[in-house]
Amino acid sequence: MFSLATAPLFLATTNIVEVFLRCDPVGQVITIILIIFSIFAWSVMLGKNAELNKLRLRNHQFEQRLREERKLLDLPDAMRNFRIVPYADLFADAVENYWRAAAIGKEKDDDSLHARLEHAENAIARALARQVLRYEENMVWLATMVTVAPFMGLLGTVWGVMEAFSAVSVLQTASIQTLAPGVSAALLTTIAGLVVAIPSVVGYNILLNKTKTLTTEIENYASALADRIELEMQK
Repeated sequence: MFSLATAPLFLATTNIVEVFLRCDPVGQVITIILIIFSIFAWSVMLGKNAELNKLRLRNHQFEQRLREERKLLDLPDAMRNFRIVPYADLFADAVENYWRAAAIGKEKDDDSLHARLEHAENAIARALARQVLRYEENMVWLATMVTVAPFMGLLGTVWGVMEAFSAVSVLQTASIQTLAPGVSAALLTTIAGLVVAIPSVVGYNILLNKTKTLTTEIENYASALADRIELEMQK
């Protein structure tokens, strides 16, 4: 039952700045590093999410544009100038290598549709691998934040607790009033580590799912592009 005697327990608040100032230099350095990690992690998550959304939109727009064309191999060179779009990069590499193989084959009097198709498919495979790496870019940094931040927080806590008990041994008195300031300061680093790790792991999982979706989509597009080039060659 609530009473005036218990009111201070509900009204008491923790002043993070005061707790930070009570930390020893090691704990303060670790806390500052974790704050920097948090800013970096949020920058990576927001930037990567915006990038993946933009790439997916541009991919679908380019794919829709290709669907409206009856022939791919005879499209003007201007269609190959959108390499910032992953789908366009695959298309440009495929068409350029197709016609390069055709030109080399004619010079050697050994022009064959099979050689053209093989070169086009190899180009698609290389461009596909390049774009998948592009999708996954910076994800390793986010995974590093997820892994490292809790351990850094734990390191700061263990160090702070060790310092608190060392101070108690010097004073030769062990009471909650003596230990509380040092332990609360030590726990600040654990809180900072969790503040970095929890949003980072959620963001990482969301971005990883988006990356997998985009990878599957571009693999399907690459297969469809190779099939369409092969069908055009047979006409």
